[in-house]
Amino acid sequence: MLRNQLTRRIGVPLAALAMSILGVVAVAPGSPAGASTSYQSAHAGGTLKLLATQGSGTLDPQVNYTLQYWQLYQATYDGLVSFQKVSDAASFQVVPDLAVAMPKVTNGGKTYTFVLRKGIKFSNGAPVTVNDVRSSLQRIFKVSNPNSGSWYNVIVGGPACVTTPATCTLNGGVVVNAATNTVTINLITPDAEFLDQLAVPFGSILPSTAPTKDAGSVPIPGTGAYKFKSYNSSTGIVMVRNPYFKVWSAAAQPQGYPNEIDMNFGATVESEVTAVQNGQGDWVYDPLPSDRLQALSTTYAKQLHVHSLTANWYLPMNVNIAPFNNLKARQALNYAIDKNAAIKLFGGKLLADPTCTILPPGFPGHVPYCAYNKGSGSTYNGPDLAKAKALVAASGTKGDAVAIVVINDSVNSAVGQYVQSVLNSIGYKATVKPLSSNIQFTYIQNTKNKVQISLSQWYQDYPAASDFVKVLLSCSEFHPASDNSINMSGFCNKSLDAKMNTAETLELTNPTAANALWGQIDQQMMSKYAPWVPLFNPKQLDFVSKRVGNYQFSRQFYMYVDQLWVK
Repeated sequence: MLRNQLTRRIGVPLAALAMSILGVVAVAPGSPAGASTSYQSAHAGGTLKLLATQGSGTLDPQVNYTLQYWQLYQATYDGLVSFQKVSDAASFQVVPDLAVAMPKVTNGGKTYTFVLRKGIKFSNGAPVTVNDVRSSLQRIFKVSNPNSGSWYNVIVGGPACVTTPATCTLNGGVVVNAATNTVTINLITPDAEFLDQLAVPFGSILPSTAPTKDAGSVPIPGTGAYKFKSYNSSTGIVMVRNPYFKVWSAAAQPQGYPNEIDMNFGATVESEVTAVQNGQGDWVYDPLPSDRLQALSTTYAKQLHVHSLTANWYLPMNVNIAPFNNLKARQALNYAIDKNAAIKLFGGKLLADPTCTILPPGFPGHVPYCAYNKGSGSTYNGPDLAKAKALVAASGTKGDAVAIVVINDSVNSAVGQYVQSVLNSIGYKATVKPLSSNIQFTYIQNTKNKVQISLSQWYQDYPAASDFVKVLLSCSEFHPASDNSINMSGFCNKSLDAKMNTAETLELTNPTAANALWGQIDQQMMSKYAPWVPLFNPKQLDFVSKRVGNYQFSRQFYMYVDQLWVK
């Protein structure tokens, strides 16, 4: 899976907060699940004003890999299936969208048959047909989608499409029948996560007339409640109601509230916050500035929403070069790091929770567990420097030079400097190597750069344990001398890989057993091999204007912009 699109993972680092306010911020909790159970027409209308410092590149839903636009796509595009548009945990559930029902799965889990809904139109007035579905799935390959070679190449004909995208037909892989309005997708092998992959914006169904290359700033017609009226990557986005939209499933694509949704670019974060405070804007996309958080959490507490994220900040250690090719050295750093100290640098306990596991809380397969702890217990109790120093001495690596590679923003740099101090305290000679955000993520993946340890972040694509454990720590995701080797530890254990494959197979028939096995793999990975130092699970802050109502939060795509009331 290609994951060099940094903004999807860490484009929302949540808070660049100063030490002066550590531990003193009280932030209001998010709204409860199901803030509204039915459409309330009295609140329809008005213009929602979203604010961001900059845009995130192409507007093409089958190319863009950023949270910033994935949030907007929820109201503008649909797939055969989608993640349910409700709050909290239920938002991880896949439901039928442009398909009448969930597919009929046959052929040992390799054939998915969908019946396409009738009467749905794109925002340009053209009807949605089975040919549009086929061309959209072909287009994933033709536009060089970031995950075409790792997710969608499981479709019959997919490998050939990866090799020669321009001539992609998915012959035998996607079979349509206009008379029965059916779409049949044949897979090379069963894939328990295939529906999740169809439910993200990459699986959007677009008109067959859509260009077979990245559409860039030109909006492509969609089927959602809104359409993109205009886009300028320097100034902003305008979304208006889709005149051809009618609700076919509120769970998949509900009616929106604002008549218009604008996302304006170019202002500083400070001015964004001021605009929302003064009612001149409705939402701040960017991390909130440290000098404003105190006031926001008191005077504007009812307008500040906080949600735990299924994400990790962590330290991948290179298991193939010194000193971390030594297990005792990796275990030593796990014992030595004070996760709460890292959280303070991030902004305090209200913005993150310490973690000891690869899988985040609230995610399939997660089991509370802490292998490296002061004392015992399944929750984190603090560091044990004595054990750490003893392990370093036993490893024979004491005195080794270690460089930690971080992004050069204030928060990442501060955490990196803290890790440097810890490494020095247990016997290493550590330095920090800061790099700009547009190169750090690819740099730390390439073995040619001989990165010993780095600071990284991971936000889920969809709710499957493999999206953390297998993607980040399997043999198949380690590619030496490549900028696209997301397994930055270079960890490869064939026995654990076999267990991962077993867990994926179990997902098809027994998800409960599969998740239990994923949890065991997580624990074994950390207790026996320690390729990472898990640091903390971050939280999301949404600051909205006083006039905004009906705030709802998806664990998959975060705040639903189209469900906000501005009237």
